[in-house]
Amino acid sequence: MENTIKDYKQIKGWGVDADPKNDPTYPMRNRMNVSQDPDSHSHPTPMQHDDTEVLKSNERPRVTTVYGTTVPPGGLSGMIRRFAFNYSENEYRHWLPLLVADRVNVVEGILEDFSKGTIPNIFAEKGYAVEWKYNRTAFVTKMAAIAAVTAGVVIFLSSDSKKNKGSRKIKGYKKGYRGYSETHAL
Repeated sequence: MENTIKDYKQIKGWGVDADPKNDPTYPMRNRMNVSQDPDSHSHPTPMQHDDTEVLKSNERPRVTTVYGTTVPPGGLSGMIRRFAFNYSENEYRHWLPLLVADRVNVVEGILEDFSKGTIPNIFAEKGYAVEWKYNRTAFVTKMAAIAAVTAGVVIFLSSDSKKNKGSRKIKGYKKGYRGYSETHAL
């Protein structure tokens, strides 16, 4: 990870909170004996080592003092995350891919469990036992909604496939139709 000096004032929206008169934490700074200069160079240096890939915002000159490295980006979700971090944090092109990457990461985790021969206990991992114990009404409502949507999708897909199969058999043909060659002399 490289820490290069860049001109961040060129980024749209950069420094909107740089005015100390418009800073909501200004009273707290007085209580905590923090410098009044928003460009203070007394920021701590990163306490962690950069030995794993860390995705950081393109709006920040360096990584934060403490950051997570337990699950470095990898697989398809990692590719989606790398794509998202090419864009500013105030754009949908940053946040929506991150949401998709989270969902893809869940599927990757389930597939990884299956590849190791472990069947994931989704009921326990989703907290359904606790919800059943403490919030039965919401749990029953949620399960009924999931069952209704699933049944609706199954019925829709199964009825649609029967219509298509039947329509292929008689498509373009009416009972008693003799065809072009029988009605017209060649």
